[in-house]
Amino acid sequence: MTNLATRKSVMILYSSPICVMSHCARFVLQEKGIAADVEFYEPENPPKDLLADNPRCVISDENPRGTSPTLVERDLVLYDSRIIMEYLDERFPHPPLHQMDPVSRATARMLIKRIDQDWYQLLNDVLYTGEKKSAKAKKTLRESLLNAAPIFASRPYFMSDEFSLIDCVVTPLLWRMPSIGIDLSAANDDVINKYAQRMFNRPGFRRSLSEVEKDMAELPK
Repeated sequence: MTNLATRKSVMILYSSPICVMSHCARFVLQEKGIAADVEFYEPENPPKDLLADNPRCVISDENPRGTSPTLVERDLVLYDSRIIMEYLDERFPHPPLHQMDPVSRATARMLIKRIDQDWYQLLNDVLYTGEKKSAKAKKTLRESLLNAAPIFASRPYFMSDEFSLIDCVVTPLLWRMPSIGIDLSAANDDVINKYAQRMFNRPGFRRSLSEVEKDMAELPK
């Protein structure tokens, strides 16, 4: 583990190896080719350096999933995945993953917020609630994704003609669907899986996977 003295001169992303929010941030790191150290840790036993910066990273009764990721760059500490993603895009502007004009950027932020409130909340319910609520959430999540098939089919990327932060939010979620028993194939001309396979085949996505995440689904050949 990098110590406090060393970390001041480098960018470090502390990341759970299974956290979908961490995966989104790692995807941005890799897509932009940012030189940063990714430090994987178990939320049940976070390193002391991380606890000093982000006390909520540890799993507890009040915080059953921990808080991940945490980005440290010199004296800057960020521990909200979406803020980290935007910071990385602004800190390293090429290639840009956000539209340049204010209206498009605001629209993208609202869309990400909607995805978090709808799909990500359902994924959390599938993973971290009781059997009955989890089963209901799984059914609702599958139906909601399938209902969005026309959106996946309408443009090369998710509601965009260019790869963006929105794809960095959607793709790690889709990667986890096989591991929770959600099959999105053979519906609406299989457009969701076609989109997913294109995203999974991106070199940045492949590099973003932890060893644990590699077992959640299959990468395209």
